[in-house]
Amino acid sequence: MAMRLSPVMTVMQNAAQKAARRLLRDFNEVEQLQVSIKGPGDFVSQADLRAEQTLREELERARPGYAFLMEESGASGGDGWTWRWIVDPLDGTTNFLHGLPHWAISIGLQRRHPDGSIELVAAVVYNPAANEMFWAEKGNGAFLNERRLRVSARREMYESLFATGIPFAKVPARQRLSFARTLGELMPQVAGIRRFGSAALDLAWVAAGRYEGYWEFGIRPWDCAAGALLVREAGGYCTDPNGEDLNDLPDDVSIVAGNTNLHGRLREIVASSLSAKE
Repeated sequence: MAMRLSPVMTVMQNAAQKAARRLLRDFNEVEQLQVSIKGPGDFVSQADLRAEQTLREELERARPGYAFLMEESGASGGDGWTWRWIVDPLDGTTNFLHGLPHWAISIGLQRRHPDGSIELVAAVVYNPAANEMFWAEKGNGAFLNERRLRVSARREMYESLFATGIPFAKVPARQRLSFARTLGELMPQVAGIRRFGSAALDLAWVAAGRYEGYWEFGIRPWDCAAGALLVREAGGYCTDPNGEDLNDLPDDVSIVAGNTNLHGRLREIVASSLSAKE
């Protein structure tokens, strides 16, 4: 028997699946896509733009008046929003453009309360190539398709697998140096470190227990909004390097996620690397 979704989750999953159908067609014809370069290592394709338009139309039709923060078109809906969608239509664009089936649609929903506080309340991260729909609502747990998710229970660093995003050309030199320090500290302690190229899926995989933790510097809100809630609803932690929550996402996010046993250790290593003098 299929799970009964809430109205807002039904809207989110339906929007993701509709955008995914065209993305999959484009993915199968990736060599014919017209691509423009936004910056070093950062691409935008017709596929991104079409997917974002589809997502906007579907979400706006179902929830008129909600604000948006989208990767390609930016913020809209005014500063006084109560509800806001945070959307990445294609997280892992470089993978997509190279024919690698590791990319996702990411949709997060934020709510602003009368006291001004903001919380993430719903999340979808959908990998169409694998037909894996990761989703969560605040207080109701995290799921992969119809299976309940829990973060890994591993306790020891030496048996644990971590994910990250390796800085590339546009990343400031200071962040590249901090990353190198973190990597140098972690490598001798852990079973492995992976860089698969999609922050949204890295976080979803922490929620699913495939990784024990994940860290990255300088990502954007649409890269991590949905994934942060997935990790928390799966029983893990997702914070900045100082241990602060990420409900009110800044424009430039440094993030540390992990299971209950190892998040603290990973966060300490990341924070130390950021604060070290050059």
